[in-house]
Parts: sequence; structure tokens; C-alpha cells
Amino acid sequence: MAERISLAALELLVAVDTHGSISAAARALGVAQPTASSGLRRLERRLRLELVARGARGTDLTPTGRAAAGWARDVVAASDRFERSAAGLRAGPATALRVAASLTVAEYLVPRWLAVLASRDDAPEVELTVRNSADVMDLVLAGEVETGFVESPGVRNGLRRRTVARDELVAVVAPGHPWARRRSVGAEDLLGARLVLRESGSGTREILERALARAGWSLPDHAPTLGSTAALKAAVRHGGSVAVLSALTVADDADAGRLVAVEVAGLDLSRRLREVWRDGNVPSAAARRLSAVARGTPS
Repeated sequence: MAERISLAALELLVAVDTHGSISAAARALGVAQPTASSGLRRLERRLRLELVARGARGTDLTPTGRAAAGWARDVVAASDRFERSAAGLRAGPATALRVAASLTVAEYLVPRWLAVLASRDDAPEVELTVRNSADVMDLVLAGEVETGFVESPGVRNGLRRRTVARDELVAVVAPGHPWARRRSVGAEDLLGARLVLRESGSGTREILERALARAGWSLPDHAPTLGSTAALKAAVRHGGSVAVLSALTVADDADAGRLVAVEVAGLDLSRRLREVWRDGNVPSAAARRLSAVARGTPS
């Protein structure tokens, strides 16, 4: 069997994608920049792929590097889950409320909900798993988590659901993009652009696919797919690409001038963010408290 790529190498690649440069990734990981640079070169040789574009102004991930970083992020997350599960076996029966959430909900809403819960005396301990919407529903159906939060329009059989928030998708471009001064674009413009997409199973992608289908359009067959919102934002900022993302996820970047949100005319890209739980299960007191906070209602 061929030697596996080290987890440390994948963590380094993810850190570069997250923090935007090798030097920032090195600081985040607590290693020297030469060590991080040599680690990336070894990973490139091992994969036989160009992951980093090196120039006079510094370094940046190539489109291939950003795609690889999205896949590496999944591997690192799986390793983290393994370690948490092993720790749970050592500690005995788990008492935390196990929750799964799609990326948008996990990154932009769950932290607010947990902050509200933490201010209360009866705050439950919450163990959060982050997946795309399809995987969240699988985890709930399998009983691996008690409750989940998804952004996809369809919900699997065997699950109950309720809306906790509303959101919409927008086209996102860099400030220097020709669309940055436009208030809206059409579906034909969008499909003719350098579009980058979330992976299959993502609620964001499913909303876009359904909206296009209702208008008589479909996604291009060979558009690049990336496994995280952060990777899509990087492709937009540094690669001249166009992405369709949740307005929640780009609000801070738009306010700071890093990205520009553009409406896609003629497509209904609104969506509901929903809580799901297994049909027949009675939610625990902790799950009910989290649900009440998510819906903005008193528990």
C-alpha cells in the first residue's frame, strides 16, 4: 500500500486556504514560514499537482490548490471527529446535545444561538458537526445527532421540520469585476460567466439548480466545484470567478468591500433554513431550548 499523505500536510493546505497566505498559515499553526513553505512543496511533489502560485508579490493557492484544500478540509474534519469520538469513549456516556448543521447555518447562525444559550444558567453543552445539508439529514436519520439544521429545499422522508430563518442567494464578484457596478444580472449572464459552485449535496447548490430549472436553464456540466464557502470566496476574490452564495455568508465581506453582491434577476433564490429531527422522536429539553433560540422565541 502506498504511503498516505500526512494529516499535518493537509492541515497546512487548509490553513493556507483559510488564512490567505503561507506566512499567515504558519503563524496560525505555530510553525516557521520556511517549514510551511517546504511542507507545501513536498505536498505538491507527492500529489504531482501545482497547489501554490509563487510570484513577486507573494503566494496564493491555484484553482487546483483551492479545490484540494476543500477536500483536505473534509479529511481534517473527519480526523477531528475520530478524536472526539475516542475521547467520548474514554469519558463515558455523552451528555452533550449532538447537533449537525450545514455550512451556512453552522458558520453564521449557530455561534449567535450558542452565545444566547451560554448566557443562561441552564445552558446545554452542544456538540456541533458541520456537513452539507444532505449529510446533515443522513446523520439525523441515523440517530448520530438529535437535531439538524439544513438549507436545502427538500427534506428527506422520516424527518420532521420547521423553519428557523430565511435567507437568499446572490451572485458574488470581486470589486474589480465588470459586474461590480451592476445591480443585477440575468441567468444567461450567470451561466456564461466563470462560475464556481459548491459540491453536490450542498443546499446552496440545490437551491440554485432548482431555480434555474424552473426558469428553463441548467448548470454547466464542467464548472469547478469547491467544498466550502471560504474556498468559493477565495476563487472569487483572487481568480476573477463568479459564485452564488448565501447573502448571510457574504454580508461582512460586502460591507468591508472585499466582495460585491449582485442580484440574479428572474430567479427565485430565496430559501428557508430549517431544523430537522427524526419523526417519532420527542426532542430533549436541551434540543427544545436550542430550537427556541434559533426561532427567536422564548424557551
